[in-house]
This record gives sequence, C-alpha cells and structure tokens, in this order.
Amino acid sequence: MLCGLDQLAGQELGALRRRLRGARLGVLTHAAAIDRHGRQALRVLEELGAAPTVVFAPEHGLESTNQAEEPVTSSEPVESDDSDPAPTRIVSLYGTDRQSLSPPSDQLERIDVLLIDIADVGSRYYTYVWTALLAARAAATAGRHTVILDRPNPLGADPASLEGAPQQPGFLSFVGLEPLPIRHCMTVAEVVTLFWERDGGTLGPDGGLSVVPTLGWERYRDAGAWGRPFVMPSPNMPTLETAQVYPGGCLIEGTNLSEGRGTTAPFQIVGAPFLDGRRLAVSLSEAGVPGALIRPVTFRPAFGKYADETCRGVMIHVQRPALFRPVAAYLTLIALARRQAPEQFAFRTEPYEFESTIPAFDLLTGSSVARSLLQEGASAERLVAELCPVDSGWRDTVADGESRLGRAHA
Repeated sequence: MLCGLDQLAGQELGALRRRLRGARLGVLTHAAAIDRHGRQALRVLEELGAAPTVVFAPEHGLESTNQAEEPVTSSEPVESDDSDPAPTRIVSLYGTDRQSLSPPSDQLERIDVLLIDIADVGSRYYTYVWTALLAARAAATAGRHTVILDRPNPLGADPASLEGAPQQPGFLSFVGLEPLPIRHCMTVAEVVTLFWERDGGTLGPDGGLSVVPTLGWERYRDAGAWGRPFVMPSPNMPTLETAQVYPGGCLIEGTNLSEGRGTTAPFQIVGAPFLDGRRLAVSLSEAGVPGALIRPVTFRPAFGKYADETCRGVMIHVQRPALFRPVAAYLTLIALARRQAPEQFAFRTEPYEFESTIPAFDLLTGSSVARSLLQEGASAERLVAELCPVDSGWRDTVADGESRLGRAHA
C-alpha cells in the first residue's frame, strides 16, 4: 500500500514534484503524516527540494502535543539541525476563535500551492478533515491550488459500517462543518472532494483541487492490515483500538462522565466517582455490545475530568472490529450510566469547540434529539434506533469516493 506521500517520494508523479519544487509552497501537516519508511512529510519534501515557505498546523499542533481544545500558537522560524528541517514559519489553524481555523489571507499570499497531508481517524468530530476543507476553501478564494496527499481511513471503508445520522440544520460546528455520518467510511480527500464538487469547485491539476490517492488500499480492511504502524495523530489517540471506539467514545465529552483522558486508555475507559462500575459492566453486557468485551475498571485520571479522583466505570475492548458499532455501544453506555445515577449525571454546559449556545452533546450527536430522549428517560434501544441509522444514499456517496478521487487525480 502506498499513500500519497509514499508516491510523491517514489519514482511516480514527476510532474507534481516539478510543480512543487518550482512553487512557493504552503503545507498543512502534522507529526503523524509519515511515509512507509517513517519519514515525516516535511522531511520528504525537503529531500525532494520542495521546502515550504509556510507550514500550517491543525489542532494539537505540528508535533501533536497540545491537548484537545488547547489553542496552538504560531511560531517564527527556528534554527535547524541536520535531522529536523525548519520551515520559514509555522502558522496555527487552531487558535482562540473561529477566525483562527482558516489560513489568513496574508499567509496565502506568500504561496502558490497548498499541499495537505494529514492523518485522520474516520470520525465526523475529529477536526482534521474540517481543517483540510477550510484550508482548501481559503486557498481557492485566494486563487491558490490545493493538492491533497491522501491516506486510507484507519477504520476501513465498508459502507455497511456507516453509523450515526448526519447533523440536522442548525447543528453544524467545527466538530462537523458539513452534514456527515459520525462514522463516515471515507478518507480526508473523499470528504473534501464531496463538498468541493457540491459547491461547484473544479477538480484536477488544472482545477482548484487535486489529489494523490492511496494505491493498493483494501478498503474493507482497517489499519491492522496495512503492514505499517498506527501513528498516534493526537495525544489521546494512542492506538488503533482507540480510533475504533472513538466514534462513540467522543460522545462522552458532552457529559460529565470521564472519557478516560488522563489515563493510558482514553475513550476505552469511561466512568465517574458516582458510578458503580460492576453494575454498569453487567448492564452494558446484558444490553449487548457485539464485537467487544466489557469489564469493570477503577481509575484515577492524571488530568481532565475528576483529576486525581477515584472513578469507577467500564473499559471496552474491541475484539471483532467488523461487528463492533461504537456509536450504538456508547449511546447505550450513556443511557445506562444516567439510569444508574440520574441525580449526578449531567450534560456539559461549558463552551465546546468555539460554540457557546448549543450544548456539546447536541453538537456531537448532530441534534437535540438524543439529549432530549435521555432527559426523558428513554430506553437505550430507542436512543440507538433514533441516532444510529444512516440513510442508504450515503452508501452510494461512500462508493463514489474513488470516482471523485479519479476526477481529482493530480
């Protein structure tokens, strides 16, 4: 399997390499964007003689060290050594307000081409894909061409695993800038080209956006079959198993339950000081979580919710990824946790991802339906039935992804 960066570093794509060498280059990337030899994208570009004028960094920063919702600061040039190329400057695309999420016009004026290489995890609320879309749109407005070096979806792209209805009108945000299923089964380039074409944008090397797609990716297989390591794209995404639970596990962020940040197994571990982990594990197992093993745990987060407090809850181990449905599993978990401790359970009320008027849980689920059902005491079965099904038309959208990339081929 060769991702876009692998091909750029190989013998193919001579015309694209010449274009990049001769251009003032801007690059949107981060530490997880490596080739099959473990070289980060900026190193590969330097070796090809295509050193960028400016580097744009997404949430978590270029080195993926910042925690979630922590603003990333821009930086001026630093001294380089033999192992770490230094770009002219690093510009953050995750600051303190919505305006910071798009490349500023003065930085786009300094480049001719924007190159995007970023590792995603296949879930609507993981912000990297939206940073890529915003950057490509801003580049087009400035008259600059965008090239995406694509990477496979680590969860695979089986349309049968689509899960979590797209957002309703009024519930778009930086954890879902466009209507999209929670588990969307597409790559970054497939998502970006979907909305690019919808808005009338042109594809291909002579258009506004072109793509180097992954070669040899077996779309129905996840990252465990790639023959290359899963590189953590953010501080709380350490393993493939974390990515597998994340489409459901991130929903916990919209509640006062701990999603396991501050432990070594974020999103797999869920709990709170007021829960009985053994009871929760039994009730969740009885409700049924296909493809996973559920066990009670006791933990003490080092940071985040309930830092240094003893929490009890459950840990979800994915044993058969093809059967596991993370959104259904975690909606069921949330419903059962609330039923166990209705007086202590609560939804997050603090601002979330630059949005202060809509509850975080609504932004994540895409409407107020799930929160209302939980407050009414609805069963887990009803909650899953309302939130998880995805219209069959999305299967065609996923299936058309390769055709879109063919039209956009660099």
